[in-house]
Amino acid sequence: MKLDLLKKQWLDIVFEGRNKSYGAYQLRKDNSKVNVIALGIGAFVFALAVATPLLIDMLPSKTDGDESLNEKITTVKLPPKKVEEIKNLPPPPPPPPKVDQIKFVKPVVAKTEDVHEDPPKMDDLKEKNISDKTQKGDPTAIEPIGPVGDGPKGNIVEEDTNLYNSAGVEVKPEFPGGIDKFYKFISNNFDKGIIEDENFPGGRIMVSFTVEKDGSLSDIKTRDIGYGTGKEAERLLRKCPRWAPAEQNGKKVRCSYVLPIVLAKGGE
Repeated sequence: MKLDLLKKQWLDIVFEGRNKSYGAYQLRKDNSKVNVIALGIGAFVFALAVATPLLIDMLPSKTDGDESLNEKITTVKLPPKKVEEIKNLPPPPPPPPKVDQIKFVKPVVAKTEDVHEDPPKMDDLKEKNISDKTQKGDPTAIEPIGPVGDGPKGNIVEEDTNLYNSAGVEVKPEFPGGIDKFYKFISNNFDKGIIEDENFPGGRIMVSFTVEKDGSLSDIKTRDIGYGTGKEAERLLRKCPRWAPAEQNGKKVRCSYVLPIVLAKGGE
C-alpha cells in the first residue's frame, strides 16, 4: 500500500497499538495547522514592517499649514544703544555738623578800607566750633569718627622668653638658703621606705629642671637608679619652695639647671 506523507494516514500506522493520547501523536497530527498559522503571523509581521514607513509618510504633518516656517528669516540690525557718559561729578557735600561752626578769620595787619570781613566776637564763639566756614549745626547729626591713629609711640620692651643655661647667666638660680639647704630638704623629705630598704643599692640620681622667672620649677626630668627613686625625686622637686630665679642683664630670665642627688646604700 502506497502512503502519502502529505496526508495523516501514516500517523495511524506509526502509532498503531500505541497510546495516541501521548503528546507526540497530537503534535504531528496538528503540525500542518500550526505551520499555516505561523506562516500567516510571519507574513503579517513582515508586511507591517514594510508598510510602516509608508504609513508614517501618509500621516498629516503638524507644520503643513504653517507657512511662516518656510519664510526666509532676515536679520535686523538694531541701532547702537546710547551710553550716557559719566562725567566727573563733584563729591557730595559733607553732612552738616552737630554743633554750629564759626568761620575763623586770620587776623592780619591791614588798613581799615582793606578789611572786608570782621573776625567773630567772643560771645559768638560760645558753644561753637572753629572751622574754615560758618555753618549751621544739626543737633541730630552723628559726629564723624576721625582716622585711627597709631597710638602713643615709645620704647616697647619685649619680654625675654629665652631659656638660658645656668653656666652662662650672670646670676645663677638658687634654692632659698643655698644648695646645702636644698640637699637637707631632700634628705629630710625623701621616702624612708626606699633608702632604709636593706636591698637598696644606693647611687646617684640626676635631675634636670627649668627655673621659671617666678622661681617655680617646670620641665622636671630624672634619671634614676630604680626602686621608684625617680618618681620620688620628681615629687620632692614639685613640692620644694620657689627658687630665686636667674638674672641676665639685670632682668629675671628662665634658666635650665642640672644637679645630682646621691643616695646612700640601704641600712647605712
